[in-house]
Amino acid sequence: MHRRRRTALLLSAAIAAAPLITACGNDAHPGAAAVVGGQRITVSQLETRVNEVRAAQRAAVPDDAQYEQAIAKTGTLSRDTLHNMVLERVLQRAAQDAGVSVSRKEIQQMRSGLEEQTGGSKALEAAWLQQYGIAPERLDENLRLQLEAQKLATSLGTNTGDPAFWNALAEASKKLNVDLNPRYGTWDVDKSSRVDTKTPWVREVTTTETQQTA
Repeated sequence: MHRRRRTALLLSAAIAAAPLITACGNDAHPGAAAVVGGQRITVSQLETRVNEVRAAQRAAVPDDAQYEQAIAKTGTLSRDTLHNMVLERVLQRAAQDAGVSVSRKEIQQMRSGLEEQTGGSKALEAAWLQQYGIAPERLDENLRLQLEAQKLATSLGTNTGDPAFWNALAEASKKLNVDLNPRYGTWDVDKSSRVDTKTPWVREVTTTETQQTA
């Protein structure tokens, strides 16, 4: 698989059907979905990202039945989006520590090349939305992260699939002291990945149950 696509898979949401999560009881992280390096990723910020994807899906699939299918296929969107938002900061810290930076020109060059491959700007945006759950307005941000990952791997003399690359991310995760709101799971430092957890005050509900109680 092409390195760019591998990196897109690394940094973008995993498309998979799963139950929704709702919280019950006291919230150990009021208003925060995660804290990374002492900075909060608020629930509002997370919801904004998720709503961007949903709005793009709605615009791309005006048929109600097809839209419901798209939602069903991305049932873990909130958790996957939070994973990516945290991983963005972890990767940025790892790149900073390695002296890696990405210019606006490099992003544009990468985007132009991908647009040529896919058949234009709109086609590229549609592909990233469908395959990776990236809203059009976040495409350039995602490309920046891909470039950071590639350049970080190069600076380490490795690639994004090798342990040395992930070790650098693990070290960055430790420095940032990543802390997730329990409703979204926990952060595995060694794997730089979000992990689902079971807590006594969190229950899983299906999409059907949510609609019935709405």
